[in-house]
Amino acid sequence: MEDSISKPTIDFFNWDYLSSDLTELILSYLPIRSIVRSAAVCKLWHSIITTSSFSARVSAAKKPWFFLYGQNNIFLKNNQAFAFDPEANEWIKLPISLFPFPSSQEESFIGSGGFFFTTTSSKFSYTPILKGVWRETPPLRFSRCNPLVGVYTDHPSGLSRFIVVGGVRFIGGLVDIEDRLAVEIYNPNSDSWELCPPLPADFRSANSSQWLSSALFKGKFYVFGICSCFVSSFDLNKHFWSEVQTLRPPGVLFSFLVSCQDQLVLAGLCNGPRGPSFNLWKIDEKTMEFSEIAIMPQDLLYCLFDSDEDDKFASLKCVGLGNLIYMFNEEHHRNYPACVCEISSDSGKCSWRKVPNLPVLANRFHKVISFCSTVSLDNILGGEGEELGLEQAIH
Repeated sequence: MEDSISKPTIDFFNWDYLSSDLTELILSYLPIRSIVRSAAVCKLWHSIITTSSFSARVSAAKKPWFFLYGQNNIFLKNNQAFAFDPEANEWIKLPISLFPFPSSQEESFIGSGGFFFTTTSSKFSYTPILKGVWRETPPLRFSRCNPLVGVYTDHPSGLSRFIVVGGVRFIGGLVDIEDRLAVEIYNPNSDSWELCPPLPADFRSANSSQWLSSALFKGKFYVFGICSCFVSSFDLNKHFWSEVQTLRPPGVLFSFLVSCQDQLVLAGLCNGPRGPSFNLWKIDEKTMEFSEIAIMPQDLLYCLFDSDEDDKFASLKCVGLGNLIYMFNEEHHRNYPACVCEISSDSGKCSWRKVPNLPVLANRFHKVISFCSTVSLDNILGGEGEELGLEQAIH
């Protein structure tokens, strides 16, 4: 009887039957961390993943990562860096060897447009994100700390240019009260800095990245006062500033300007009849008129705080890129909780969710730098990434 009953057979899928093109397509849908792990599965997958064409296509298609870098001015060994991959919905603790140790409190660290930057009173350095190989440019004509930095493509060379706006200039360890609100653009072809028309004088009282936010949109670099709500744009081709305007929706206490989903978005904390709320507005770049597109759910807003103090919202920060906008609390006692809003590319509908907690308890920092940026798979898999322990951290 038992012999007459046939046992069911299980057909295991054989990847060898797939063409390399189809295998490449399937692998490309994985989050970056899973792709890095897949490169160690077999020779075929490794050969596909490590090709420059696969790396370029995957890197361009993936959603930007959210970075948090914490600096401790007293104990440099307590510096920490984390990156959040929204597609994998997980944090990655980055090796601190990717980041230079600050030589003084005047040194500042910045992330923008696929690059890490450091500035001091005497030098300006940069490296592609997660690559770890730093290059120093000639000194800025007006060296400064905590400036705004933007990255855009130089045509027709295809090389990246850097625009440095505002910041604080130090002379003999003291802030320069005759600050010129300098604007300079780095030309990679000539390895030199070009001095441009300065930031409008309206921004003089708050001209560093602590008080300003910026957005690169349609060939213009927008500068926005987080508290003043002043806004002006710099034309990257014609090199002139637009007239300063005030962009303040009713009830706004402070706000941030971001370039998101092919549009300018203002994200800010409001004090309305029903209490505090965090709102998003779409901005018409021609008229600077605004229209509300979303309000953050109250339970998500309050999950970022655990006190009833009146000034608790002052530690709220916001960054964004692609179709993602992040809000987080830079106070240490809550271990930097964050939420994210994703704007649908099809319907424009906003969906909100809480970001998972950091993978390890973060140290106490004197300064937290946050930014969003695309990530290059090639930088992770490259020789420099392996040497710095990056591939092991991602794996």
